[in-house]
Amino acid sequence: MNSLLEQLKISVSQALVAAFGEELANVDPLVAVASNPKFGDYQSNVALPLAKQLKLAPRAIAEKIIAKLEVDQICQKPEIAGAGFINFTIKPDYLVTQLSLIQADQRLGIEPVPSPQKVIVDFSSPNIAKEMHVGHLRSTIIGDAIANVLEFRGHDVLRLNHVGDWGTQFGMLIAYLKEAYPEALTTADVLDLGDLVSLYKKAKIRFDQDEEFKETARNEVVKLQAGNSESRHAWQLLCEQSRREFQVIYDLLDIKITERGESFYNPFLADIVAELDQQGLLQEDAGAKCIFLEGFTNKAGEPLPLIVQKSDGGYNYATTDLAALKYRIEQDNAERIIYVTDVGQSNHFAAVFQVAKKAGILPEKVEVVHVPFGLVLGEDGKKLKTRSGETIKLKELLDEAIIQARNDLESRLQEEGREETEEFINQVAQTVGISAVKYADLSQNRTTDYKFSYSKMLALQGNTAPYLLYAYVRVQGISRKGEIDFEKLGTHTKIVLAESTELILAKHILQLGEIIQEVERELLPNRLCLYIYELSQKFNQFYESCPILQVEEPSRTSRLILADLTARTIKLGLSLLGISVVERM
Repeated sequence: MNSLLEQLKISVSQALVAAFGEELANVDPLVAVASNPKFGDYQSNVALPLAKQLKLAPRAIAEKIIAKLEVDQICQKPEIAGAGFINFTIKPDYLVTQLSLIQADQRLGIEPVPSPQKVIVDFSSPNIAKEMHVGHLRSTIIGDAIANVLEFRGHDVLRLNHVGDWGTQFGMLIAYLKEAYPEALTTADVLDLGDLVSLYKKAKIRFDQDEEFKETARNEVVKLQAGNSESRHAWQLLCEQSRREFQVIYDLLDIKITERGESFYNPFLADIVAELDQQGLLQEDAGAKCIFLEGFTNKAGEPLPLIVQKSDGGYNYATTDLAALKYRIEQDNAERIIYVTDVGQSNHFAAVFQVAKKAGILPEKVEVVHVPFGLVLGEDGKKLKTRSGETIKLKELLDEAIIQARNDLESRLQEEGREETEEFINQVAQTVGISAVKYADLSQNRTTDYKFSYSKMLALQGNTAPYLLYAYVRVQGISRKGEIDFEKLGTHTKIVLAESTELILAKHILQLGEIIQEVERELLPNRLCLYIYELSQKFNQFYESCPILQVEEPSRTSRLILADLTARTIKLGLSLLGISVVERM
């Protein structure tokens, strides 16, 4: 089922061709949801930019378009407003037909894409021997939400965790552990991840200050890269220990992801450098092999190189990312590759993509997208850290959200005089706590920084997960109170849209498909968050003004259907954001 927006776009495009000829066949019809309800439900601005080309006034163009429009089944007669805007108001009968169609469909009328793509979403990417911290939060949940939407649309999605599991840091850590805790390099679980992090910091200090230790660490890197069995065994123990700790967080966040770390691409790095060299792209600079790029300069205006092989023969992130890109295109057959990392890596990816195009690694048919995001700030507007200045561990942040959600729930139960089981309290606290953290992040435009506040994200009012969950729970409460089985309402009952709040709610429910397609295209999950929030608001206004269980038929069943469709839409929308619902709060 095409969304209302798609149907109107098709109709306007056809009318443009019918009125002015085939040369306008590829013109964007510029149909969008009306910015103000007084202008109807949808609006097309296409007549305005065509004025110069067609040598006609926009209103005259709009009149000719309307004369050729075939939208009688969908809309009331389109109207022209202002300089030449075409306004569309959807007929209530058409809304009723569409609602009846989606009521019988588990996907709420949203069909998969006709031509699915192989898509890779690269997200999360913690470093081995380091604890996941708040900086990994955004990549993990934004990447998961994008992957969910693309999968729902029918794309073949490979979720990749490009873990930092290779490089100089392992030489430092192995060298230090050989002195301090040699058993940690031969036996599993001698140290926990927190101890490893602490020891890594000490190793880094030694590396920066002690030339002899630095040389030892570099030798350990060489042995590791050369495949020394003792070094590889130690490295694998460190990786396994970190993976188990990461998995605790992924389980808590309900994230599914396939690990393919930097080490996976290590065998391909020399070939990448050779390929770039054969194409004459490499230049030597201070002993390092580099590529000088267009548009990349330092503060002095001098060209900045992308280093692909260091003067000591080692490789870096750029080399690994080029090898990964080549593998993903040639072996994984990816058609769209999405990298979810912080905004600070924007220049890095722009440089890598430019080199990949020059080298023929990245063909025109493959789309690569960097999805940048801003910082997580404290309520003081500064980078979120502990009182001692340390980066906040992600596990501690999530645990605290669950604790605060539990405290809020227990206070509310006490006020209401309700008694609930420990199992109920634990389940609701965990769902609400984790949902609140996810939604607070996803509801922001990902390109900006946002302030992290437990009190705001757990509030029952405003654009928060608890507010949306409460709207869903309200519908389940109607079901329990009226002993209604929503699945047995049937599709034979005619939906009645007599009240303004019924009409407004119905129109909004039918916009879900448009929003999901927008997120698929723009990779901005906050658009879906805003849609669900506005849906919850419109449902609450409908709930307050339209009695449901107490009203006579056919309005009673009609309103029950509207309530059920709202709940199903909220549940589906939240599931795409990686958020679970609860049946009671």
